[in-house]
Amino acid sequence: MQNNPIRLLLTLLGVTAVLVILLGMIAHFNRPVLSPVEQTKQQVSRDLQQLADLTKRQLLPLAEHSQSVDSLRRAFLACRSAYKRVEPFTEYFFPATSRLVNGPPLPEVEAEENKLFEPEGLQVIEEHLYPAFDPAGRADLVREVKKLSSELARYQTLWEATDFTDAHIFDLLRLEVFRIVSLGMAGFDTPMCQTAMPEAAVALTSMRTYLSLFETDSPGYAALDRQLQQAADYLNQHPDFDSFDRAHFITTYANPLSKQLLTYQRALGIEPFKDRRPLRPDAETLFAANAFDPDAYAATVDARMNPAKIELGRRLFADPVLSANNQRACVSCHQPDKAFTDGLTKNKTLTGQGLIGRNTPTLLNAALQAGQFYDLRASSLENQSFDVVHNVTEMNGSLEQVAKKLRVDPSYVAQFRKAFPEKNGAIEPFQIQNALASYERTLVSFDSRFDRYMRGQKTALSAEEIHGLNLFMGKAKCGICHFMPLFNGTVPPGYTDSESEVIGVPATTAETEIDPDLGRYAHTKLDVLKYSFKTPTLRHVAKTAPYMHNGVYRTLDEVVEFYNKGGGNGLGFNLAYQTLPEDKLNLTATEKKALVAFMKAL
Repeated sequence: MQNNPIRLLLTLLGVTAVLVILLGMIAHFNRPVLSPVEQTKQQVSRDLQQLADLTKRQLLPLAEHSQSVDSLRRAFLACRSAYKRVEPFTEYFFPATSRLVNGPPLPEVEAEENKLFEPEGLQVIEEHLYPAFDPAGRADLVREVKKLSSELARYQTLWEATDFTDAHIFDLLRLEVFRIVSLGMAGFDTPMCQTAMPEAAVALTSMRTYLSLFETDSPGYAALDRQLQQAADYLNQHPDFDSFDRAHFITTYANPLSKQLLTYQRALGIEPFKDRRPLRPDAETLFAANAFDPDAYAATVDARMNPAKIELGRRLFADPVLSANNQRACVSCHQPDKAFTDGLTKNKTLTGQGLIGRNTPTLLNAALQAGQFYDLRASSLENQSFDVVHNVTEMNGSLEQVAKKLRVDPSYVAQFRKAFPEKNGAIEPFQIQNALASYERTLVSFDSRFDRYMRGQKTALSAEEIHGLNLFMGKAKCGICHFMPLFNGTVPPGYTDSESEVIGVPATTAETEIDPDLGRYAHTKLDVLKYSFKTPTLRHVAKTAPYMHNGVYRTLDEVVEFYNKGGGNGLGFNLAYQTLPEDKLNLTATEKKALVAFMKAL
């Protein structure tokens, strides 16, 4: 029987196809399996490229030529969404560049070096597009977009040289959850476009992608993925900034999410980092009782607390030996029953002739900030006590002289020997400072009704107080300076820098002129810091009246009304560098009342 050419050809094709399939399978099985870290590296590279392309190929041409504001805004918001996909990584590994990409639209000040850096990035571009686009500013807009494009190219270069581990991925993803809660939902980086909720949804959806690169059959993964999806869905379903229920989102979605992330991480055998940070690397939530570590602000390992230092510091805090005339102790002005304040507008000078220049601030949670005094002139609690003791109007003392007095007191010598065994009983000024600071580092309080609510006790806050919380983080714009959960100016989620603001505090309740205290300008001589003061904590604020650096306001109602008017510029002071938005908040009487009720729950 003769061979059929067609049948022979089909046979050869079939054999060839089988060989191709077999070779493909061999190649597939021989291909190295990429680790989660390697896959993450590739995914971030793709996301960075997409962000760069959107900026260069869409936003820039529109900035140069488009007459459509809507088109410009759509391209801008697309860039912001693309940024949110990489934000956990860029903020974690490249914080300096990230400030130039998505930092506040305010000059950055390096007071120690007397330097000022103009802002740039997405938030500066936002100000060109909202609330209205002025074609006369097109050249400035184009320049800002080009600068942004350059910084994004820098990201790509930096990323290629970045090495990291599984632990880094989980660390930065949990920090992103905390960033969303403390900054994103307050509108910190979306003050005008108000797209905080959809952007947070993008960030959480991106997190699902990265987590799916790990073992999806491990215990806890399914629940974690479901929690991420539900959180993103809630954000997308409730996009309105002013009406968003932050209290519900945090307690129902964000807190369980950060816990589940930690549980899943440990299920994979990936332990959290052990390094010392203000926000502990293994904090279950941002609101856990032990989430913050005051010792992280100590300048050295030797300066950290121990029980003997704390007891010595407690004794020194109440001892008038620190003052020149042995008449004034720290506790004289920082009284425990008044949340470590004194209840006065300004306290008297040591001699009783005149008043000290500023209101006495609380010491509660003072350990959880990177700068002390209203003008941030002291970088640590140790430096703070040095300034107070040596201040002519406050104690007019000398730590050298105090040390001499203590050296002849056997009980103090014994306590110093126990607190500082390496010094063998020697008493020097810094040991006095460190003992005082160690005691102050124990004055950390996270057991308010607000805290209990955030830990699941739903009845701890009333409906009015919950409304006030949502106003605080939303319409009233308090949360963009008083960062949750410390409610001071220490910036989350790293909590390593403390900010000051120019808000324009008046000299009197008549509100006709600004208080003459120049704030940080007195020490820096930088115009941008004229009338700039540290953002203080609002913890225990119900007990710390009167308010502001000069004690001008007696009640929280007065404080809220000051902000409602737009601060100093809203009062007509015409401050060139006011950092507080000067637009009126237009809070209703009911909203003001709720806001005050919430603050009293802190």
